[in-house]
Amino acid sequence: MSTQIQESETETETEETSEHQTRRLAEKRERADMAERAETDLSGADETARIKVFRYDPEVEGKKDPRFDTFEIPFTKGMTVLDALIYARDHFDSSLTFRHSCRQAICGSDALFINGRQRLGCKTQMVDLEWPVQIEPLPHAEVVKDLVVDMEHFYDQMEAVEPYFQTNDLPDGELEEQKQTRENREKVKMSTRCIWCSACMSSCNIAAGDNKYLGPAAINKAYRFAMDHREGEDMKEHRINIIEQEHGVWRCQTQFSCTEVCPKDIPLTEHIQELKREAVKSNLKFW
Repeated sequence: MSTQIQESETETETEETSEHQTRRLAEKRERADMAERAETDLSGADETARIKVFRYDPEVEGKKDPRFDTFEIPFTKGMTVLDALIYARDHFDSSLTFRHSCRQAICGSDALFINGRQRLGCKTQMVDLEWPVQIEPLPHAEVVKDLVVDMEHFYDQMEAVEPYFQTNDLPDGELEEQKQTRENREKVKMSTRCIWCSACMSSCNIAAGDNKYLGPAAINKAYRFAMDHREGEDMKEHRINIIEQEHGVWRCQTQFSCTEVCPKDIPLTEHIQELKREAVKSNLKFW
């Protein structure tokens, strides 16, 4: 009886090994085909661009040590950094990992550290950069794999400022709009453009040294609602109380790094300074 069990286990192990080998061979052939197609494409290109991509995979032995891989990409007019990464993934290494979605600088998912600066891969033109283009994950964030970083902490900071509209002053009519003046809309317009890419948070030296600091993106989101007159003075006071905490607006040292890297040109530092003034005014007492 035991002999039959051993034989059965041996057959199962043999089948698993065979399946594994078959899969590995298929992957090897696929990589070879990709490389061959890439060589064909490169041979017909007028110019090739070189990118150096940060690589790291904690789950694969031999890839746990960070390194840079270099790829030669056929350059075409209008090519973005994201285009180059997609080409490298599709033609050279299917395991190359990075985030992207809309490809129109709206979703904020492909924020990267490109040539020493936080940028959106889909918005950054290869022709505007010095080659070889060095592409790394956002600094001051835990790297999950290759160019992907853990965004959980960033999202927690954003949620901490209650980034949604709240008011007790609703219109009387059920279908009546809660109108906003043109002047007030203009005041908060720029702050509404935030796409949660975390480029500003990554560039902030204060956030790098203080894990509890709300950060420029979260404070900007608080500004968007605190300055919206439709919420009312009570909610404005509530939001000011959130951002004037020890790890709130007062930690900002006005370095302007967040404003410089924002892909949507939001005056983040200006908004933070205005909230500081509002916090001071809310604490003034006259008697």
